[in-house]
Amino acid sequence: MKFAPRAALAAGLLMATTLPSGAVTEIQWWHAMTGPNNDVIVNLAEDFNKSQSEYKVVPTYKGSYPDTLNAGIAAYRAGNAPDIIQVFEVGTATMMAAKGAIKPVYQLMKEAGESFDPNSYLPAITGYYSTAKGEMLSFPFNSSSMVMWVNRDALRKAGLDGDQLPRTWPQVFDAAKKLHATNPTCGLSSAWITWDLIEQFSAWHNVPIGTKANGLDGFDTVLEFNSPLHVKLLQALVDLQKDKSFDYSGRTNTGEGRFTSGECALFLTSSAFYPNVKANAKFDWTAVPMPYFPDVPGAPQNSIIGGASLWVMGGKSAEEYKGIAKFLSFLSDTDRQANLHQVSGYLPITKAAYEKTKASGFYEKNPVLEVPLLELTNKPPTENSRGLRFGNMVQMRDVWAEEIEAALSGQKSAQAALDAAVARGNQMLRQFERTAGK
Repeated sequence: MKFAPRAALAAGLLMATTLPSGAVTEIQWWHAMTGPNNDVIVNLAEDFNKSQSEYKVVPTYKGSYPDTLNAGIAAYRAGNAPDIIQVFEVGTATMMAAKGAIKPVYQLMKEAGESFDPNSYLPAITGYYSTAKGEMLSFPFNSSSMVMWVNRDALRKAGLDGDQLPRTWPQVFDAAKKLHATNPTCGLSSAWITWDLIEQFSAWHNVPIGTKANGLDGFDTVLEFNSPLHVKLLQALVDLQKDKSFDYSGRTNTGEGRFTSGECALFLTSSAFYPNVKANAKFDWTAVPMPYFPDVPGAPQNSIIGGASLWVMGGKSAEEYKGIAKFLSFLSDTDRQANLHQVSGYLPITKAAYEKTKASGFYEKNPVLEVPLLELTNKPPTENSRGLRFGNMVQMRDVWAEEIEAALSGQKSAQAALDAAVARGNQMLRQFERTAGK
């Protein structure tokens, strides 16, 4: 990242202090959205800017989620942080631990005098970004969950029923093998491998990822995802990887095109993949809930969210905070939220937007977009399915993925890989615990 010379910064500050009182206050918004969802960001900013004349939201793309988070931290340390930064859900603990770097949303809205009721937002979403007391620290923006995308045409070609879709892991494994017979490169695959195999899988089966409610009740949490159930899933995928009935597609979502191209007929990834599938898949497709093991008592439980929230940075002027609060109120508008949900594939963050979309009959014509909402609300969340809040999560995901890759490539057993992922992750958690808030 390049910073302006000190002289230029000083000149800019001087100009800022001598601007006329009627000048527009700029609000810098850093984000990580690309493609159609970048257009959504730009349109939201433009619509807000047209709706009033006091403030101007300026969106800036800063790279991937990890890149955007790192850029925000570096900018804060350099004294030139943006007003708003979009941070993916697993960066929550990092933002919480950055004392003074953030302005909690519940405080911001109260001080700005903006109407704000945390209970108007979907609890499965807001709980992830709130304190144990229910105080919202960041503003839910683009929330999603994981679903399984299905190529019905490929199922039919493999002699499977295109209407009775696989719902359990044994059914999915069986379908993947049969699909492989007609498509030798891939039957089943997944994006965001740790979000899938560890984070969502655990919540969906009501088993812990770690102690202390997966870290939501304290940073002194210990990882526990090397259980027999987790090993069972990974071992099954290791076996399928040998002949590419399951074929690994990487740590992030770079392999999603394998579904839209028709290569992988079953693909686990975010519900926010919807606009891409709608635009590019030239076959009969749909999405269904994540698979589950039917012999696990109570499964499926409920899914957890992905996506990101908007964090307000600390050290800004009262006028900037007033504008930010108005912008967050603007984003919460029921009609705007309903429209955002329907065009982007992300979830409506308010109950009213969900209810309005449902009442309109939208889901009858577009059932795919209700799948992640039904997953999130399948059952009341438990300590194992409220979400997660682990420090150093960005780095830990890479460590977990590294160990999963070792198992899939035959370098380690499934048990040894998950044991190592837990042990290495716990070391990183202890390091975070020592430095949190410093």
